[in-house]
Amino acid sequence: MKLTITAIKADVGSIGGHTRPSEEMLREVRTVVAERGLASNLLVDSYIGYTGDDIHILMSHTRGTGNEIIHKLAFDAFMQATETAREQGMYGAGQDLLSTAFSGNVRGMGPGVAEMEIEERPAEVVALVTADKTEPGAFNHPFYRLFCDPAANSGLLLNPVLTKGVEFKIMDVQAGKVASLYTPEDIFVIAAALMYPGRYVIESIHTKDGEPIVSATTDRLHNIAGTYVGKDDPAALIRLQKSFPATEEACAMFKYCHFVAGNTRGSHHMPLMPVKRNTAASANYCIPMVSVSLFSMKEGKLGQSIDGFATSDWDYFRRLAVEKSEMMRAQGFIHPATLMPEELEYNKGYKSVMARLESKFKKE
Repeated sequence: MKLTITAIKADVGSIGGHTRPSEEMLREVRTVVAERGLASNLLVDSYIGYTGDDIHILMSHTRGTGNEIIHKLAFDAFMQATETAREQGMYGAGQDLLSTAFSGNVRGMGPGVAEMEIEERPAEVVALVTADKTEPGAFNHPFYRLFCDPAANSGLLLNPVLTKGVEFKIMDVQAGKVASLYTPEDIFVIAAALMYPGRYVIESIHTKDGEPIVSATTDRLHNIAGTYVGKDDPAALIRLQKSFPATEEACAMFKYCHFVAGNTRGSHHMPLMPVKRNTAASANYCIPMVSVSLFSMKEGKLGQSIDGFATSDWDYFRRLAVEKSEMMRAQGFIHPATLMPEELEYNKGYKSVMARLESKFKKE
């Protein structure tokens, strides 16, 4: 059965700063999706949750990728949540909606989109990975290890489909161009690109036969808006099991709590902490965070889902992330704790300080 899985996420307001959306905002999103999507049979099924201050809408349907009606549904749900956020005095109401006039597709309008059209397998396993307080390239490290490093993922040696290699589509988010690269032949080129996640970002991954495995959001909001409007907080869809990575292989790639750009004011390199889903952003400098929801889909029905990072062993890795974050914050404002000037999201204040410095330089 041919189906489309679409995940669209946005920050449209949160409680007491960049923490989490209100229950009323979430209720508005669920109502719009239920009344206009499920009741009309536009959607087969849906799931709505949040990671930090980002609401995500996962939808299954039969209308293909980039469908105007599907995207409009999510856009309208976020618009309704924005109105509620304004009524409640939520912080950053409508932050990720860079335009209030829908133009046929939410790409380039602020919300992040990850979607793929698939031929549903008898046992279709899908993971929705959502991050907050970080950059689009935050998934470069775990996805590289998952598909390129047999030392991290022995499934690359045991799974004959993955042993043949995969196709990476990598976007240059500054130039807006996409390159197709293949494992194993282009593995060093892939590595060279992914070492700079502020510019080069995994857009999607397919088998060499063209079957989609991964789809990720890639937009950089400050590139679209021309100024800082919020961190870019990526999301991704991953198909799992059988010919694709095992659920355990994919989730384990996030236990390393690797360093990413983000944190308060988008200013620091900090570890990416695996958290339980529907977790508010931490008030401890809002450590970058990631959550995973796992689904077994049948004829488009998402059914019951589970939290990939809910078991007790993940508490250890959360502690590891906190320890790494404390080490980095102890570095204070000195690089490499803080980002390079061109990567600082709130850089107007920094530029004004540097202008004062420049005015004081004198030739010896």
